Amino acid sequence: MTGADNVVWLGSPAFPDAARTMLADTTLRQNLRRATGSIRDRRLAATSELGENWEQLRAAGEAIKQETLRHLGHYLRRLEAAVVAAGGTVHWAADAAEANRIVTRLVHATGEREVVKVKSMATQEIGLNEALAEQGITAHETDLAELIVQLGEDRPSHILVPAIHRGRAEIREIFAREMGKRGRPAPDGLTDDPRALAEAARLHLREKFLRAKVAVSGANFAAADTGTVVVVESEGNGRMCLTLPDTLITVMGIEKVLPSFSDLEVFLQLLPRSSTGERMNPYTSMWTGVTPGDGPREFHLVLLDNGRTDALKDTVGRPALACIRCSACLNVCPVYERTGGHAYGSVYPGPIGAVLTPQLVGVGHAASLPFASTLCGACYDACPVKIDIPEILVHLRSKAVTAQAAARPVPTGEAMVMSLAGAVLRSPRRTELMRRAGARAARLVAGAGPIRRLPFFLRGWSDTRDTPTPPAESFRGWWRRTGGGEDT
Repeated sequence: MTGADNVVWLGSPAFPDAARTMLADTTLRQNLRRATGSIRDRRLAATSELGENWEQLRAAGEAIKQETLRHLGHYLRRLEAAVVAAGGTVHWAADAAEANRIVTRLVHATGEREVVKVKSMATQEIGLNEALAEQGITAHETDLAELIVQLGEDRPSHILVPAIHRGRAEIREIFAREMGKRGRPAPDGLTDDPRALAEAARLHLREKFLRAKVAVSGANFAAADTGTVVVVESEGNGRMCLTLPDTLITVMGIEKVLPSFSDLEVFLQLLPRSSTGERMNPYTSMWTGVTPGDGPREFHLVLLDNGRTDALKDTVGRPALACIRCSACLNVCPVYERTGGHAYGSVYPGPIGAVLTPQLVGVGHAASLPFASTLCGACYDACPVKIDIPEILVHLRSKAVTAQAAARPVPTGEAMVMSLAGAVLRSPRRTELMRRAGARAARLVAGAGPIRRLPFFLRGWSDTRDTPTPPAESFRGWWRRTGGGEDT
């Protein structure tokens, strides 16, 4: 199994090329700026209410997640035993292909040809909708934003708000044009008022909820001691999917397990405040196996690896698996705000995608993503479980450079320059000689006026930003001339 087989890679160009295209879309940038700014403000208001307790919650969430990742195998075995004891069935999927085969087989066993779905990044990751369609099974997305994406034959661009790149007028056009092709059409005279759009989606989905016999969900958390699975959402569509069908199939990344039910006390405070800026989620659904006469008659839990155990081996990159998919890092990231999620070419956009995707698919298949960051650190400050994303980015950049260098028979110009710089900086004598040569060159450049374009591969710098003119005198020279003392 190769990294490319682990995760559905959406085939976008490398991040710099994709980002350049997105930066030219002024409407996209306006939508992103407005949406992320609003979510940021709500998050800050919700977290500031707790004062110092917020940092204590973050520390608790980090500790629980790191404990889980250190002993993941133990907690997964406990989860399996608890789910089975409660009447559920557990399936283990090593990769996307196996997970899709399991879900397809389970749906076929019911004799049904359609399923309703709760918003699930794990199923997007493995390309489940496409795999089901190939087998003649139609998957209906029921989350409002996911419905917009599906009807528009689009791709999600945000973890929390997958259609964040769409404006209300665009959504109205999509509903009016596409709803009738997949079920109940949009009402005549539909406007772009949010309430009208939500009502159109509600009417369109209601018949699917009442008809469907099979549902597919993701999971936010699962408690290893009780076998309880948790889904949090804001619209109530999840509650309909999780209670009405006869068969419920949950696809869950193995990192979502928690040691105990009591740990939910921490995460059900961290997640809503970090994602939607609310004190609690409007809908928090929990179920444990099956209960005769109440809810689905069959429950299947598919535990998805798909590169996660490989990521566990990297002690620096491992904390990325602690992510609770709140999207706080996306909403504070200056790069994401300007490029949007599609530029990342992955199901997981933004800062967390830049560190998670390369580990799941292999750095060689996503080598540009660790560089899709300014390393400003805003993502780390916002993360509710204190994932040090900048540290992981730097770590993955090193791996990407090493992998690229090993694959090239002839070093690039940049690699040769960095090698030369390393040789110089390892020797105090060579460093001093280069400093003096640089000082003489700086005096010549300073007398020639502003630098407009650097030569060779360095022009990549000067083409996108101003290049400061070097001072005629270095700091060390000034220090020596003014009697500050010897160079240190």
